Amino acid sequence: MKVAVIGSGGWGTALAVMLAKTGSEVALWSFDEKEYQRLFNDRENRAFLPGVLFPEGMKCTNDLSVAKDADIVVMAVPSFAVRTTARKLSEYITDKHIVVNVSKGIEKDTSKRLSEVIEEEISASCDIVVLSGPSHAEEVGRGVPTAIIATSRSKKAAETVQDVFMNENFRVYITDDIVGVELGAALKNVMALAAGVCDGLGLGDNTKAALMTRGLAEMVRLGIALGGKEETFAGLAGLGDLIVTCMSMHSRNRRAGILIGQGTGTDKAIEKIGAVVEGYYATQSAVELARRVNIEMPITQEVYKMLFENADPKEALYTLMTRDKKKESNTAWK
Repeated sequence: MKVAVIGSGGWGTALAVMLAKTGSEVALWSFDEKEYQRLFNDRENRAFLPGVLFPEGMKCTNDLSVAKDADIVVMAVPSFAVRTTARKLSEYITDKHIVVNVSKGIEKDTSKRLSEVIEEEISASCDIVVLSGPSHAEEVGRGVPTAIIATSRSKKAAETVQDVFMNENFRVYITDDIVGVELGAALKNVMALAAGVCDGLGLGDNTKAALMTRGLAEMVRLGIALGGKEETFAGLAGLGDLIVTCMSMHSRNRRAGILIGQGTGTDKAIEKIGAVVEGYYATQSAVELARRVNIEMPITQEVYKMLFENADPKEALYTLMTRDKKKESNTAWK
């Protein structure tokens, strides 16, 4: 199987290395000429995955036309670059291609899911698959056992991706809930920022457990309102990704939240991370989507205030802890 991986960040590189090791003919594309030369000469991505060497036969390129001869095109670019990259890819994509999006986010200006963005920009009637779940590139690149989920409108396309990507260290499940999977992938980054703030404030396990649990409740409410399935949020794309992103120091969102909780301003915190913090963009979109469907998301709202209105993290915590009394479930005492 020929696979073109579009995007040479940590996740794109990890997937390219894994696929090359398991028998696919892989080309890794970088938009930057200097980065392409470094990858070509070093045979590793020292910026994101130092020590993970490229298998023999894995190609590096900065020519986007590499997608033309591929069977599967993996889009591994940041959410803000999905639209422009898909637009450029459109001339090389045909109805026979499978496009796999592995970026996790919501488009900033439109609040659209990324598969919707890709559909708008690629004129061919190709199948689009979304790959998501608890999967740090740093671990996948080293062959650490990982389980994720693939979703598509096309069962055949999802099964093809499952067959190509799955190996003894990378287990792939499939589902038809593309809405739930994409929203879970984006919204957990908002909660990871909040979890990081908890750590930055020096709070305890009790606090983070409450944050993650109630954060998941917000994710479920919005997901169902927008057409997702509740069961999806109890699985790898929801709870699984939420756990790994809120708990791991591999998570850029959590690390940014820690800095904010320690008193570092949002702009400086993101600058210190040195890479895309997807939760920053997802928070804006989540607030807008919640407004559209009249869904209450108090944690998300407080994260928004910290990021964009310079709210004090301690004040945000106080606001959440002193909200009006609630039942945990709407079905209680009915």
